[in-house]
Amino acid sequence: QVQLEESGGGLVQAGGSLRLSCAASGRTFSSYHMGWFRQAPGKEREFVGVISGSGGYTYYADSVKGRFTCSRDNGKNTVYLQMNNLTPEDTAIYYCAAGPSMVRTISEYIYWGQGTQVTVSS
Repeated sequence: QVQLEESGGGLVQAGGSLRLSCAASGRTFSSYHMGWFRQAPGKEREFVGVISGSGGYTYYADSVKGRFTCSRDNGKNTVYLQMNNLTPEDTAIYYCAAGPSMVRTISEYIYWGQGTQVTVSS
């Protein structure tokens, strides 16, 4: 069992940056690949990025590539999402999720956090 809790969301102006954190419970954190997803009002939840259990591999949705970076500290059981050059289109609730595969498919992730709101003003 893994419990996840996101933090770090908030209100930021366009062009600004935020770093989200996702703290995990459990002793098997490093065995899970960690994904980030987001859901904007009236839209379906979408993939943002994923980082491997070791932290050595990442990949991202085209919409955030070059602006967002996933990282993790397995010693602290925490994964991060650094978001730079934010635009109003990035406004959403952001979720972290843990799963056995490095995929963008929502159903492949087993554990989910409650989400943190990110709002980007123009």
